[in-house]
Amino acid sequence: MREILGRRRRPGRRGGSARLDAALTCATEWQWPVLPGAGLRGDGDRGRRCACPDPECAVPGAHPFDPGLLAATTDARMVRWWWTNRPTVPVLLATGGRAPCALSLPAAAGARALAALDGAGLRLGPVVATPTRWALLVAPYTLERLGELLYAQDRVPSSLRFHGEGGYVVLPPSEIGTGQVRWERAPERAPGSRPKGAASAPAVAPWLPDVEAVLDALVEASTSAPDGGSRLTH
Repeated sequence: MREILGRRRRPGRRGGSARLDAALTCATEWQWPVLPGAGLRGDGDRGRRCACPDPECAVPGAHPFDPGLLAATTDARMVRWWWTNRPTVPVLLATGGRAPCALSLPAAAGARALAALDGAGLRLGPVVATPTRWALLVAPYTLERLGELLYAQDRVPSSLRFHGEGGYVVLPPSEIGTGQVRWERAPERAPGSRPKGAASAPAVAPWLPDVEAVLDALVEASTSAPDGGSRLTH
């Protein structure tokens, strides 16, 4: 499988940015709806700030602004238009529906959770890392199912966030106010997907675990995590 989402540009696309490549891979190959984030502006002593009107934005660059979340699409023409005109804005995945959902937690807790899940021999899906938070992508879940799973927990820390229907996650290789977004675990081809070079075969989205398989470990890791990063959504 091609280097995933921004690690290498596709040959033959003039002026194609890494973020455009990433957005097109999500939208057209995997059928994950995407949209541009607000992006950043400014530099110098004051640092880079969110391009939205809120001077106190808690998640600079890493949220929908114009267009809004409902504009998320898998249409290649729209994706090309967005990132041709604004090549440096972040790539946002609109979660829920048929698209992946996600669970995110402070970065230190995320590292502990991944170690625990690896130790249990659980296969993980893609994991997005920002300097403050990590997000584990999981198979789509409904609010009803999530509610049942959370009800079974003794306590759910406020630092653990859920990105389902109506939510979003910033994807690599975006840059946001807290720094560079990267893959802690890169997406892997699902079993039975098209072999390398089989251009005529339909693309298959990366494999995703079920939310129930990872929830316990994330709750436990978040419970013991310091508050650092819990205020941030991404």
